[in-house]
Amino acid sequence: MVQISQRSLPEHIQLAGVHPVLQRVYAARGIAEASQLELSLQGLLPFSLLKGITAAVELLLPVVTQQKRLLVVGDFDVDGASSTALAIRALRLLGAQQLDYLVPNRFDFGYGLSPELVQVALPMKPDLIITVDNGIASHEGIAAAQAAGVPVLVTDHHLPAATLPEAAAIVNPNQPGCEFPSKAACGCTVVFYLMLALRARLAELGQLPQPAPNMAQLLDLVALATVADVVPLDYNNRILVEQGLRRIRAGHASAGILALLQVAGREPSRIIAADFGFAIGPRLNAAGRLDDMSLGIECLLTDNAGRGLQLAQTLDEMNRDRRDIEQGMQAEALQYLSRFEAEDNLPTGLCLFQPDWHQGVIGILASRIKEKVHRPVIAMAADEQGMLKGSARSIPGLHMRDALDEVDKRAPHLMKKFGGHAMAAGLTLHASGLAEFSRLFDDVCRRHLSDAQLQQRIETDGELSPAEFSLELAQLLRWGGPWGQAFPEPLFSGDFRLVQQRIVGERHLKLVLQPKGSDLALDAIWFNIDPAVWPQPQAEWAHCVFQLDVNEFRGRQSVQLLIRNLVAQA
Repeated sequence: MVQISQRSLPEHIQLAGVHPVLQRVYAARGIAEASQLELSLQGLLPFSLLKGITAAVELLLPVVTQQKRLLVVGDFDVDGASSTALAIRALRLLGAQQLDYLVPNRFDFGYGLSPELVQVALPMKPDLIITVDNGIASHEGIAAAQAAGVPVLVTDHHLPAATLPEAAAIVNPNQPGCEFPSKAACGCTVVFYLMLALRARLAELGQLPQPAPNMAQLLDLVALATVADVVPLDYNNRILVEQGLRRIRAGHASAGILALLQVAGREPSRIIAADFGFAIGPRLNAAGRLDDMSLGIECLLTDNAGRGLQLAQTLDEMNRDRRDIEQGMQAEALQYLSRFEAEDNLPTGLCLFQPDWHQGVIGILASRIKEKVHRPVIAMAADEQGMLKGSARSIPGLHMRDALDEVDKRAPHLMKKFGGHAMAAGLTLHASGLAEFSRLFDDVCRRHLSDAQLQQRIETDGELSPAEFSLELAQLLRWGGPWGQAFPEPLFSGDFRLVQQRIVGERHLKLVLQPKGSDLALDAIWFNIDPAVWPQPQAEWAHCVFQLDVNEFRGRQSVQLLIRNLVAQA
């Protein structure tokens, strides 16, 4: 059962010139004054607040001024791909020419700069290795590289362990002693800030290329990575996302991003933050999940529109394959869980494993199952060495990386390695320890999560009056973001008469709704419903949670409700 409640509001709401409903929405997200809605680049935090950035710039200078050879070591998700592409694009703009990149194939090397990956990197003869969106946990790989005479510059945003790697320099807002206030910066943002600092240093030295490059042209990549990596949209991140969106809407995005929008059926001039997460992100991620993220990076690096479209179409096909694999895995996971639900003894912390599950898709599977059962979930797959690779997703109230650390302290022999964030993490587990690990993980989750926290809650922004179901308000809400993690899309609730119900596209419920006490008829759609439950011809009324959205069809715009939850009433 889902509990629906209204977000708490401060007593006084006053934002001059802002629609009353939007004022209510902003106030519930902590916006207290109009200046917090000013998302200009002048509001960005200065790069000087990042610990280690001066040393990092000095390491990078010879790459530009002496054409030293740099190797970028990335990661196989959207943030890693965007970070890699941004590093190379920025350094090219600043005059560097000896640039290459390497992304570990998740099936052969796993995550980060491992000693095995260093052996692949050394024949490329780099003078410097820079890690992007990884490295803070790569103690052994960094030691191996530096023992071979290659210094390593770490740029990362993941939480560090008790000790830091012995890198030549580290830039990570989450490292001890860093005063950078935006701890929610994604990996690509950290790289972007480093490139801003490098540009400033080159200007001081009088060695900046002319005309001076504008780093803002890279914000489409930063915006994509920020949303796709599901980091909280604090004020600094909202500026970065909004500025990236504005560039894309103006047609100034990279060829690859424009091509990905094209194959996803999105119009660049109308793109919103959610399109990064639902349209572009999954297609890029498909490369890293099923094959090699180099395909996604090449798409983000190309300046040729035709080449970009060709790569985007390949990524789109891979994403279709990924969806087919995921649906099969999800059906198996739900069948396994049904035996617990039948006995009403579902574990608090779930560990799921099948020998034939695809290692690249377990992260999505963990997210899907977490959404269904509202519990921390770890989905696992076997690698070729007989180890289990796990992808973990959490719920509010349980810090996933800390939970894994607690398991590790109680049984240090179980996991080979682990790392991540509060809401998502990864691990490598000895297969023989699966049963013990599952028991310990469930125990840790039970001790940290109350029954109330295991109850799924949906917070809304209240009800709308009949007059507020307007195209004007729908447009204001659409462009009032960017919305995302920790700054959620506006949700409303209310009671409606179910005028019509019908299935479209196999799993979507198309509705006509009538607000209680009104004769207004509104189109609505609920995606990915359970066909065994809906439609319900006997249901006359329902309590709905919805977004007020703009539907565009053949050039005509109209109000449409996007249903997020619907409970039939007698």
